Amino acid sequence: MTKEVVDAAVAEYGTERTNLLPVLHRVSEEKHWLSEDDLTQIAKAFSLPAAEVHSVASFYSLLSVKPVGKYVIRVCRTISCHMNGKAAVMDALKKILDIELGETTQDNQFTLLETNCMGWCEAAPAMLINDTVHTNLTPEKVRDIISDYKNKRGS
Repeated sequence: MTKEVVDAAVAEYGTERTNLLPVLHRVSEEKHWLSEDDLTQIAKAFSLPAAEVHSVASFYSLLSVKPVGKYVIRVCRTISCHMNGKAAVMDALKKILDIELGETTQDNQFTLLETNCMGWCEAAPAMLINDTVHTNLTPEKVRDIISDYKNKRGS
């Protein structure tokens, strides 16, 4: 599957150095993470050292070079979110999901991470689940949000 996904991304964006990040992102969208095989295939397509491609992929917090769940939860770690109840939100997420920061649930549905500012300081605390932003979070609101995602499992 890796070669086909990489080939499709390269066909869409080309192999100019400026297109490395879009290709990494596209491959990551397909699998939710970038394996060593993915990075090696991308490096070959761009005629770049694999270490350079890995360095780019591991630099960006929205790309993962290790397996993650179907839903990646990124909680903002900035002072605005902290001052508006981020600790209680994080505690609720850990309890609801029964995981710690950086872990993935046993069913591979959820991964819990922190991230730098997402630009939603006026509506803090905030989190991103895959590409969807959730703001003005409370422990109760988080319970409802996670429940909604758990109910999507069958769809």
